[in-house]
Amino acid sequence: MNLSDVKDLARTLFLEGVRAADPEAAVKRELSEKPLNATPNGRLFIVAYGKAACAMMDQALKHTPKGQRVKAIAITNYENARDIQGCQVFASGHPLPDENGIKAGKEVMRLLETADKNDEVLCLISGGGSALLPTPRAGITLGDKVAINEALLSEGFDISQMNAVRQQLSVLKGGGLLDLAYPATVRSLIISDVVGDDIRVIASGPTAPALDRCAKTTAFLKSPSVQSKLQSAGRKILTSPRIVRPLIADNAIICSNQHSLRAIANAAADWAPLIVPDPLTGDVKAAAQQIVDLARTTHFGNRKLLIWGGETTVTLRGRGRGGRNQELAIHVANLAKELPGNWVFLSGGTDGRDGPTDAAGGIVTAGTIARAQADNLNVVAALKDNDSYRILESAGDLLKTDATGTNVADVQLMFLFAI
Repeated sequence: MNLSDVKDLARTLFLEGVRAADPEAAVKRELSEKPLNATPNGRLFIVAYGKAACAMMDQALKHTPKGQRVKAIAITNYENARDIQGCQVFASGHPLPDENGIKAGKEVMRLLETADKNDEVLCLISGGGSALLPTPRAGITLGDKVAINEALLSEGFDISQMNAVRQQLSVLKGGGLLDLAYPATVRSLIISDVVGDDIRVIASGPTAPALDRCAKTTAFLKSPSVQSKLQSAGRKILTSPRIVRPLIADNAIICSNQHSLRAIANAAADWAPLIVPDPLTGDVKAAAQQIVDLARTTHFGNRKLLIWGGETTVTLRGRGRGGRNQELAIHVANLAKELPGNWVFLSGGTDGRDGPTDAAGGIVTAGTIARAQADNLNVVAALKDNDSYRILESAGDLLKTDATGTNVADVQLMFLFAI
């Protein structure tokens, strides 16, 4: 098996992991095992938001009790938006929120505010929901939210830290949706895009308790650079604790990163696959070193596949294009050049979108850096400018899949083999 064959296999296995996170299949499985309750004296509100919203809504509508009065709203990113019979669909911005998301949020709030004790609310939540459904609190504007999101991204905050901040800005996040829908009964089916599957973090926890602030988020909220961007009302909101009623929803994780990793391992049985138990998190440089260190100390015969899941972070210092998976792939390509034997490494986002680009990530080999340099590209300068997309494009090593309609964080695959 040559390098080209292994690269093709890497892409095939990645897509197998994506298929294992199919949102329609997950909703069908859950609602078949635990059907929706009929509410003859009330209504069923279905609110879906996130990158898998349309697929989840499509399946949920097939499971509504006969004769049930239903009102359905779905909010997703532009690439995944499509018409759904019996549902109002909104397309909005990701990773940065936009005015269409504000309109969608107002519609959801208007709907939930009419809920009473005879009604039931079914929430279908998936990754990306934090940005796709922005509902700013009084005193916070969309411009404020965009500026703060950009600052969070540029400072390399992880998803838990980012969402601890976002919850302070939004009516619906951090249990806010549950509070707004009271006294209706609320059930949530959740596709997790975060490491550890913490329901307080996924889409900023609309039906879960708010996250505790850590020292990093508290310092960020009080920093002069953030305070200077806000009016006085916004500053007061960010530095004061947000209080919602301590209500409880029926929350269920129906799909996660582990589903994808297990599917990949099963499909690659002849590669002696190993799912690494510790997820890849934190800065991409440190994560790349972990990958290469394990590859260097792994003993294998003819072939071996190391499998990771997780979500790394990138500190933005330049103005180039790219994302955490692309940058991770390049760091691995740099560090792994001297590994004994042959190797191929893939890092990709299961949503098919890595950062603000049309790529899911990268598939690199020992020759990636040399191929980019042969295209008259200064790799060191490009990486310093966070221009990982251009490096991989020059090397012919971008991973492109189009938007997948799901999101269960990232997948990394390291193939070690003898030709």
